[in-house]
Amino acid sequence: MRKNWRIVFLILSIAFAGIVTVSAQEIDDNSYNYNSIRPIRKADIMYKKSVWYRLDLREKINAPFFSEGNWITKIVIDAVKAGVLRPYKNDSLLQRMSLQEFLENLKVPGVDGGDDMFGGGDGVFGGGDEWGGGFDDWGGDGTATIVEDAPAEFFPKQIYMLELKEDIIFNKKTSQLRHDIQSIKLIIPGDLYPTGIDKELATFSYKELVDNVFVDNPDAIWFNEKNINENKNLADAFELRQFSGRVYKFSNAKDQIVEEVYGGNQKLGLAKSLEFKYDMVDYETELWSY
Repeated sequence: MRKNWRIVFLILSIAFAGIVTVSAQEIDDNSYNYNSIRPIRKADIMYKKSVWYRLDLREKINAPFFSEGNWITKIVIDAVKAGVLRPYKNDSLLQRMSLQEFLENLKVPGVDGGDDMFGGGDGVFGGGDEWGGGFDDWGGDGTATIVEDAPAEFFPKQIYMLELKEDIIFNKKTSQLRHDIQSIKLIIPGDLYPTGIDKELATFSYKELVDNVFVDNPDAIWFNEKNINENKNLADAFELRQFSGRVYKFSNAKDQIVEEVYGGNQKLGLAKSLEFKYDMVDYETELWSY
């Protein structure tokens, strides 16, 4: 009789192991957002809306991100040139931007340098690929060597506009509303161009910025004017939402910015961007009232 029970137990164990294996195989990596710092399973998302903010780093509330010598734009640009960070063409985070294109965007218009700004006579860094020999994803040194006759570039301090994209998500499993930053875009202000039109320098994955540039970087600081002993890492400052920005766009069918949604009226667009912020606060409050 004991032998029979052992056989039954063995059969059940094998069957259970098979079920677990099948279940594990059914888990799809696409059920999570790869670009999230703390990804949430898509099946657990009850509500999601994407929002784009424009941050002016000259504003007093954003000044700690733009302290003298530790401008966030300098931290990012230096990381790209050092080969530890690779930019994207836009905030879809699907297509990488080449280093040559990044440096071209960074050039001051109408100012010429030498014919070969990269050295080596072939327009690349060091003869490997355009990111320097041996650069593979985040491996290799990828260090860029810029020659002295390189074209004039905008100073990091001149690039004071950021565009931040985040997903506002309500996790029905934990009953929490989350602000999930996806990307940060550097924008060269239009007042530096004859046309007066802003120019997008490059877009960066926020996750890659945190993992490869901000964390453990003594220069990546949010400067606390009241108490420098309480300076924070940039990653912590973004996590604590120590920034302030105007709602530039929110997800809509026509992919229009706020002003375009309201017929190009700038004053109405500004009022509606503020209204959107307040509506999101109300929405979060109502979630907790149920």
